[in-house]
Amino acid sequence: MRLELRAITKRFGSLAANNDVSLVVEPGQIHCLLGENGAGKSTLMNVLYGMITPDSGQILINDQVVTIRDPKDAVAQGIGMVHQHFMLIPVFSVADNIILGSEPLKPWPFIDHRSATERIVALADEYNFDIDPSATIENLPIGQQQRVEILKALSHNAEILILDEPTAVLTPQEADALMVVMRSLKDQGKSIIFITHKLKEVLEIADVITVMRLGEVVGTTTPEESDEAALATMMVGRDVSLVVDKPPAQVGEVVLDVKNLFVQDDRGLTAVKGVSFEVRAGEILAFAGVQGNGQTELVEALTGMRAVMAGTMELNGKNLVGSSVRDVLDAGVGHVPEDRQRHGLVLSLSIADNLVLDQLGSPEYKAWWGRKLKAIEENGKARIAEYDIRAQDESEPLSALSGGNQQKVVMARELSRELKVLICAQPTRGLDVGSIEFMHRQIVAIRDEGVAVVIVSSELDEVVALGDRVAVLFDGMIQDIVAPTTSREDLGLLMAGSRPALNSEPRS
Repeated sequence: MRLELRAITKRFGSLAANNDVSLVVEPGQIHCLLGENGAGKSTLMNVLYGMITPDSGQILINDQVVTIRDPKDAVAQGIGMVHQHFMLIPVFSVADNIILGSEPLKPWPFIDHRSATERIVALADEYNFDIDPSATIENLPIGQQQRVEILKALSHNAEILILDEPTAVLTPQEADALMVVMRSLKDQGKSIIFITHKLKEVLEIADVITVMRLGEVVGTTTPEESDEAALATMMVGRDVSLVVDKPPAQVGEVVLDVKNLFVQDDRGLTAVKGVSFEVRAGEILAFAGVQGNGQTELVEALTGMRAVMAGTMELNGKNLVGSSVRDVLDAGVGHVPEDRQRHGLVLSLSIADNLVLDQLGSPEYKAWWGRKLKAIEENGKARIAEYDIRAQDESEPLSALSGGNQQKVVMARELSRELKVLICAQPTRGLDVGSIEFMHRQIVAIRDEGVAVVIVSSELDEVVALGDRVAVLFDGMIQDIVAPTTSREDLGLLMAGSRPALNSEPRS
């Protein structure tokens, strides 16, 4: 199926999210749509999927102009979309999610679950998906949930599949598995529009690359004609450093001292098993590991969000075990959470309000009559400018921002107060290369100001680039704490639970 978007324009007030955008996707092609956060990629795809009505322009399928008023029209035209934040019902089964809205009946009004299950199993076998139709969505890992979304689109006979930032929430292993799926779909004649900001993935998987900047197409190329540096320059409009410029750490006294920590997960199972480590002023301790090996529970325990079974967590000699989230923040701990929408932001509130969520009780923003609205507004304007948050103004609701710009709001808020420790879980998840460069500079800068920094990231490149030391988690335990110069092969062995012979530091 051949798709053409011709001169699509969409404005939100004075902001041109899409300005005269055109592109062509050929049958059996993986077409990557690359650009910064706020470049207009998701808006363009929401136009194609009928979630947004364009101000002008045309959509052509097989050279015929079509009208897409809503997602139902898009599905009828053979277009499917997997959103960055999955549109699945967590308490429903895989089968119930896939058939939702098109349930087979026997006889009316009863759902024919047997035929639905048989159809899903056949479809999963056709595309080589290992999925249990009876499994509950909330019990599946993220990579499996994404496959359910893809299978749901394919069950509606999608010939054009839109994947919006599909690897933003995946581990490296899950991302590799998705690439295999994409190639398989391409081999079967499906067309894929792959929205991303990750340059390595683009060069690995794309047939054609269209780059957007500030709502416009700035160029079209192929992996053979380009490289990471050239794509980054096209995206940002300037040369971008793809390495972290980090001077040697000037390490001070121990700030955070964790000893023999045990933490349970939501199922009551022990997720963190006797973890011990120290973080000193002016250094970055970066945690590496495959997602699901205790990282989430460790961060939540350190920030007061999860109860500790046993062990101690001392900040400058004061034990934080049993402290509330408010007490932990007041003690000087900054937190960039793994799930920004769930634990870092209130989407219905404005950007300005979100930028002071953890400081609303301070004299700077609170008076006897209520909130100091002018101070909150001025702070919002300043942080938007400083962190290049792409928005109309500080009064815009957080829900209107792209995921990457939402992440910038969280980081801007946490770095705008005095900290002793900064704990960042997936700090650059969903960010483009320009924003990643900026965020890395901010993290290194706050380290150089004498703050102790803990980074947890599923991006191994980020771990070794930022970390002054690297702690590798496996099955809830620290396998080793090593230098960031440790080879990828040895780090991979540690992440898989093996213990290569290394010059590592003594573990407490």
